Amino acid sequence: METAMSSIILLTFMFGVIEVGFMLYSYHFISEAAREGTRYAIVRGQGAGTSNCTAPGPPICKAQSADIQTYVKGLGFPGINPANMTVTPAWSAFTSGSTCPSTGPCNSPGNLITIQVQYAFPLNIPFIPAQTYTMSSTAAMIIQN
Repeated sequence: METAMSSIILLTFMFGVIEVGFMLYSYHFISEAAREGTRYAIVRGQGAGTSNCTAPGPPICKAQSADIQTYVKGLGFPGINPANMTVTPAWSAFTSGSTCPSTGPCNSPGNLITIQVQYAFPLNIPFIPAQTYTMSSTAAMIIQN
């Protein structure tokens, strides 16, 4: 009986440490995803591309919100479920910090792109009720192209 009780406590503690380690691992990749999405956006600007634009890329196509979201969710980090990820890009004038309209002048070099990535991490430890923790990371860079 003592061995069974001790084993339950020991295994719960061990799996808890493993899950918390995986949570830290996930946060690292969520913050990296925010940085990668921002890098993707700074070389592509923002706004509508030309009528013959088939894929986002410089210099013809400009990155839309959907393009950035698809790129970040498609990075394919191991153990990260893209369905649990929310990507929110926002453009602003760097000097004034105001929000830009979708066709406004904030897609020009020198303005700011900010990307927030949120991830719903499912924490599952044996003998403890399952919970979901929301992790969030934000990255901002100045548009280059």
